[in-house]
This record gives sequence, structure tokens and C-alpha cells, in this order.
Amino acid sequence: MGSFAPYDSVQPTILTVPGLGGSGPSHWQTLWEDARPDTVRVELGMWNTPHRNAWVTRLDEAIRRAQAPVILAAHSLGCLAAAWWAELSPQPYGWPVAGALLVAPADVDRGGAQAELKGFSPTPRGALPFPSIVVASSDDPWVTPDRAHSMAADWGSHFVDAGPQGHLNAASGIGWWREGQDLLERVIAASGDGHGQALPPSQARSILAVSATDAAQSHYLGR
Repeated sequence: MGSFAPYDSVQPTILTVPGLGGSGPSHWQTLWEDARPDTVRVELGMWNTPHRNAWVTRLDEAIRRAQAPVILAAHSLGCLAAAWWAELSPQPYGWPVAGALLVAPADVDRGGAQAELKGFSPTPRGALPFPSIVVASSDDPWVTPDRAHSMAADWGSHFVDAGPQGHLNAASGIGWWREGQDLLERVIAASGDGHGQALPPSQARSILAVSATDAAQSHYLGR
């Protein structure tokens, strides 16, 4: 990956990063893209036969084309593409990617994982250079809650338990996914000061930990 030149913008661009098979018309990523003018899909290509380096390259190109700051809204294997991009990118903290919402990350290291996932193994363990939230369901067939929590810990992400909602996709019946929109807005709040400057990591963590996690758990679990 090459170096990044700073640029000045206040309103972030939301880039959705789908997983294996892409996201169909009823998936929350597609619904967000249709409804939000600030939201654009990253066309990774090879949706059914993903290749890690190709996906990371496509994601890098999309980030460079986008008006920054950029917020990633990734799902499943798309979370691994985002993590690998961060692993290979020289970006400083919060620039040009200013934050990420990482939903239902696929466990590419588990025994019996599909061959299409194995190319993304091992899961990167380095801290992400931007504030982030990992959201996982308690009955996701692609990742256990403990494993999702472990990924969040490695990446320096705040973890949100979504309760029993499957893979948090169209089949989960969550539609527009209002709770996810709330979490996305919290990532945006943690990503900058509203004047094009990244918040200090400690301040970003405080916004995510107190506001995002508590609010989301209140939505999901009635706590």
C-alpha cells in the first residue's frame, strides 16, 4: 500500500464492505446504500470466489477514490477484508479511514471453515488504526460470541452483543436495522471533531464504550 496525503473534509463517506456472496436487495447494507446519499458499496468483485489480496486492493482503491474521512460498514468476510487492509496500510490513526462498524465478522480460522474463507486466514490481530465497533450475534453460525469478542479485543474495537439474531443479515429479518444505524452514528461521532480532525484515541474510546455499547444493549437486550 502507498502513503496517504491528508485532505480536508467534514462529512464522512460511508463505504459498505459486503462479505461472501455480496449483499442482496434486502440486506441492511443495500438498504442503507439506497437510502443514504453518503453511502456507497465497495465493489470487491469475485463475490463467490473471493481472493484476499484482490479484495484488499479493491478496498484500498475505493478508499482512495472516496471523499474522506471514510467510515467502513463491513459485514462478515468484509470485516476480514477491512482488517487485512488495516494490517497492510500505512495510514496514521484516523486518516483517511476514520472509523468502522464491523458486523458479524466471519471466523476464517475455525476448523471446517469454507475453502472460500481460508484464504483470509489467519485473522489479523493488530489494533485497527481507527475507532471501531464489532457487533456479533449470540447464535451466529459463522462465529461464536467468544471468538467475535476475541477479534474485537485484538483489533481494539468495542464489542456489542446483539443477542440471538443469526448472522445479522437479510435472513435475520432485521431489515433497515435501526440499531445498526445508531451504532454507525456513534462511530461517526467517535471518528472526528466535526471539523475534519480525528479525536484522540482515548476520547474516541470513551464515546464508543459509554454511548454505543450501552445504547445498543438497551435496544437489543432491554438492559
